[in-house]
Amino acid sequence: MKKAIIDLGTNTFHLMIFEGQNILFKTSIASKIGQGGINQNIITEDGIQRALAVLTTFKQKLIEFEVDFANVFAFGTSAIRNANNQEAFVERVRNETQITVTVIDGNKEAELIYTGVSNAVKIDKNALIVDIGGGSVEFILCNPEKILWKRSFEIGGQRLMEKFMKKDKISQTEMGRLEEYLRQELLPLTNAVHQYQPEVLIGSSGSFDTLNDMFFWKKTGDFAPTDIVGFDYPISEFWIAFEQLIFANHEERMKIGGMIPLRVDMIVVAVCLIKFVLQTYNINEIKISNYALKEGAFFNLAMF
Repeated sequence: MKKAIIDLGTNTFHLMIFEGQNILFKTSIASKIGQGGINQNIITEDGIQRALAVLTTFKQKLIEFEVDFANVFAFGTSAIRNANNQEAFVERVRNETQITVTVIDGNKEAELIYTGVSNAVKIDKNALIVDIGGGSVEFILCNPEKILWKRSFEIGGQRLMEKFMKKDKISQTEMGRLEEYLRQELLPLTNAVHQYQPEVLIGSSGSFDTLNDMFFWKKTGDFAPTDIVGFDYPISEFWIAFEQLIFANHEERMKIGGMIPLRVDMIVVAVCLIKFVLQTYNINEIKISNYALKEGAFFNLAMF
């Protein structure tokens, strides 16, 4: 039986079509539904139109692959779950595309991310999984056997960019304000880290993918290989990338090998967040997972 997973992220929508444990098709398309309204808890009309355009494209693929819409599992995350017009958005999607969106809470999102990441990266010590989305960031403390602590914080890249990156490029003052904001918002994480003492940061989703692509571009002149799902990422490379990104403007960042237009601005606040986590929690090792929420959902659904 063919099934499909749709991850309706704040910046990107992802589609995966599969039968049993065989992935038949997957794609990711920018939707930017958080743009312009995420900190006001609304999906703007422009955002809704972008969402419907992407989901209409996905619908055509579902029809092409003969997937019954009853077997389409669409997950709405931060931008949708916090939107005051959530119900209207979900109803418009269902009426115009036949896709029924299930809005999941941050805990469920973190669980699915953990399932995806743990199938991509070998977790052999206490680890802190960090998934930076446009709307939320999921932090999962785990050991080789299980989740120890998890929480979703509404501090995703689009939110941080609209709060702290008022102009290109980010100023030292804005960086300082951002760091103080993170220090306050992430107090529950700080307490949990003190208890569980993670030794490695495992990053998943867009900004980490871009950092990995930048690293591989320097080495090979090409993006990171897509047939590898887990990577060791040199921490020295992060500090090189951090300096390169925060001192560059939009045009300069766009010229960096491995950069894509969708990430070119948001990656600035993302690396500020990663820097804060590494320094505050004294972590000196980074791994990167190509698997995240949609793969976690796949591993759950493929069993049935």
